Amino acid sequence: MKGYQLEFFMEQNKRKGHQALYEWVLDLARQEGIAGATVFMGAMGFGHHSRLHSAHFFELADQPVLVTMVVKEDESNRLFDLIRQEKVPVFYVKMPVEFGTLGAD
Repeated sequence: MKGYQLEFFMEQNKRKGHQALYEWVLDLARQEGIAGATVFMGAMGFGHHSRLHSAHFFELADQPVLVTMVVKEDESNRLFDLIRQEKVPVFYVKMPVEFGTLGAD
């Protein structure tokens, strides 16, 4: 099957209302019927302003977070439309991919 791998990059302290932004993106994907998504917590990274973000023992709020999922084109369009409607600023990468399941009955 053809589709897209979507990756959303943010820091752990970013919020949408009272909810962590990464949780909001994950919940939105689930509500839209996306088959699966994964959240990765990074140890260290930097963004477009070259500011270092890291997870320290005393301060995890600046920890880099990646939400990734593989979706069909229509799912990608719906998800992006909803994020735009909510005016949520989030950096993303959208890569064309082929996906499927091997070895299943």
